[in-house]
Amino acid sequence: MDEEYDVIVLGTGLKECILSGLLSVDGLKVLHMDRNDYYGGESTSLNLIQLWKRFRGNDQPPAHLGSSRDYNVDMIPKFMMANGTLVRVLVHTDVTKYLYFKAVDGSFVYNKGKVHKVFSTDMEALKSPLMGIFEKRRARNFFIYVQDYNENDPKTHEGMDLTRVTTKELIAKYGLDDNTMDLIGHALALHRDDRFLNEPALDTVKRMKLYAESLARFQGGSPYIYPLYGLGELPQAFARLSAVYGGIYMLNKPECKVEFDDEGKVVGVTSEGETAKCKKVVCDPSYLPNKVRKVGRVARAIAIMSHPIPNTNDSQSVQVILPQKQLGRKSDMYLFCCSYSHNVAPKGKFIAFVSTEAETDNAETELRPGIDLLGPVDEIFFDVYDRNEPVNEPALDNCFISTSYDATTHFESTVMDVLNMYTLITGKVLDLSVDLSAASAAEE
Repeated sequence: MDEEYDVIVLGTGLKECILSGLLSVDGLKVLHMDRNDYYGGESTSLNLIQLWKRFRGNDQPPAHLGSSRDYNVDMIPKFMMANGTLVRVLVHTDVTKYLYFKAVDGSFVYNKGKVHKVFSTDMEALKSPLMGIFEKRRARNFFIYVQDYNENDPKTHEGMDLTRVTTKELIAKYGLDDNTMDLIGHALALHRDDRFLNEPALDTVKRMKLYAESLARFQGGSPYIYPLYGLGELPQAFARLSAVYGGIYMLNKPECKVEFDDEGKVVGVTSEGETAKCKKVVCDPSYLPNKVRKVGRVARAIAIMSHPIPNTNDSQSVQVILPQKQLGRKSDMYLFCCSYSHNVAPKGKFIAFVSTEAETDNAETELRPGIDLLGPVDEIFFDVYDRNEPVNEPALDNCFISTSYDATTHFESTVMDVLNMYTLITGKVLDLSVDLSAASAAEE
């Protein structure tokens, strides 16, 4: 312990593990500690007995649910865009060699009380029951514009500067109605609320392109992929990566007290009477509670079921987005379902999550619209956790704190936080122009 490190990382949550891997690959000397005796922090993966201990206070799950170790229940379940930023980071660090991915079966959206498949190309738009015949033609024209759009080629811009034109203005130019705008914004561009309508359209167009490119990548029914055995594999894969480059991992280190000098700059971390010196600390909000503030709460339900989510074409793995407007809320609700097809439950069992940004104090009532879509459940657990974000000035104290995980069931917002932190810590922007075919193990 009594050595000096460039960076000490506290907590083995997904964000911290990715950063520890990236910094180790950059040649920095990294010490990574966690007060828990398991990897993953908030984003850990639990077996059935651990799940019961956490939510029911005992270690006796009912026998009819099957063997405890056949379950890998992710506490922060998120699908990855097949062409998205996280997959680029995985390929960039070569961590893909420790993981196997599999495509996710379905991507659905809730509209007017029903669950529908998300359309993402001009051809799918023509077949979708979500629009009338004239709206379909307009939507098709809009999709063709988005597919052909190239930021660096003004000929594809049709005279519009998307850094100035708002999403609302762009969609209005194609004559699309509010219902279609809702579907595009929330189910394809994956915006979490309706603020995007008054923001520059470029971001939405890029998000739609990412969805379409990801969908085309594995020719599956969705743009998403997910690791076999769940996300619990990811922190451990990055831990292995970090170790290959000389990073040191220590689990089960109580306290992990961050030490500061008289000017308030970090100088090291103390655990069990020993202090490791360092220049910078990277951690999740729980290690420096006095440097973060609460910005919201996430409400979620975790269900174990014996059937897929109804009306999703019997998908073994699926995401359903419930746009805020459909529920009269301020932000979207998300449904995530995974099963034995990704080795996260025994055969015939399904794990479903319903999550949203909490707007009331009653999680059960608030999550009801999502829970009602699940059909009969064998067991259900409710949980609410605080969302914190840092309020410190990293330039002054050299502490780099991640934000808590949000309610989304996909990774894009999580990995943007990681990349912003990487730039703050190193002063560099991570080059993610990688050859994505390296992650094609996912195809099976």
